Amino acid sequence: MREGVEVRLRPGERERLEGVVCDRKSPQQHVWWARIVLMSADGAGTMAIRAATGKGKPTIWRWQKCYMWDGADGLFRDAPRGRAFAAASPAQIAAVVERTLHEDPPAATHWALRSMAKASGLAHRRS
Repeated sequence: MREGVEVRLRPGERERLEGVVCDRKSPQQHVWWARIVLMSADGAGTMAIRAATGKGKPTIWRWQKCYMWDGADGLFRDAPRGRAFAAASPAQIAAVVERTLHEDPPAATHWALRSMAKASGLAHRRS
């Protein structure tokens, strides 16, 4: 096992993690995470865990660290993620609707997505 990594199971967590591994309805990624933690707690090294799970070293280290910080609850709780794009403000939305209803685009009969995005200063896609 890596230097400074010591996974010790808290009371009742071995049963919980083994239950996740044995339950056929558990999401596969939860099974992998539970197996990594159980093998780490049993003293298996990174290479043995890698051979048994097929996961890479960084993945194994990530879930060992996650368990050491937050326990089993931290393994199965979805981490918060940031928004992929900035949301348009209500004022920007109102301006686009107003422009769509009351203005004609230059040299066209109707607004297209890209021409409206260019005129309003907004992105024409989310990313």
